[in-house]
Amino acid sequence: MIPAAVLLGALLLPTAAGAQPRPFSCVGAERLEDDVFAIPFPRGADAPGEAARAGLDAAADLAKREPERLICVLGHAGPQEGGAQTGLQLAARRAGAVAEALAKRGVERDRIRAEARRAAFARGAQPEERSVTVVLLPVP
Repeated sequence: MIPAAVLLGALLLPTAAGAQPRPFSCVGAERLEDDVFAIPFPRGADAPGEAARAGLDAAADLAKREPERLICVLGHAGPQEGGAQTGLQLAARRAGAVAEALAKRGVERDRIRAEARRAAFARGAQPEERSVTVVLLPVP
């Protein structure tokens, strides 16, 4: 099995020199309850649709107001979206797409870490939809 971090690294667009992610961990981010945004995806989709706009805008606005906070983008895929490996790849593509959408909204790319996670951690997702969870980490 290919680790999610390897999959995600291969799927993200190349970043400019100096835009490498800052060293931080997203371990435990799914347990945080404040400043968490659910970004919905239709079944099988790897790009956010119109329904994702409000969550992306809200997450980006908060991230720009509080530039000292780091951001975990946790991608999810449901069991109906393929086997374990296929679902993990889809989750990684979703996380990468949301990370890029946040960067396009003015959030510094080096503050964002995108990871694939099991669907059990998805917030606000209906069985027919999966999501990406954006978590703004507390200031250390």
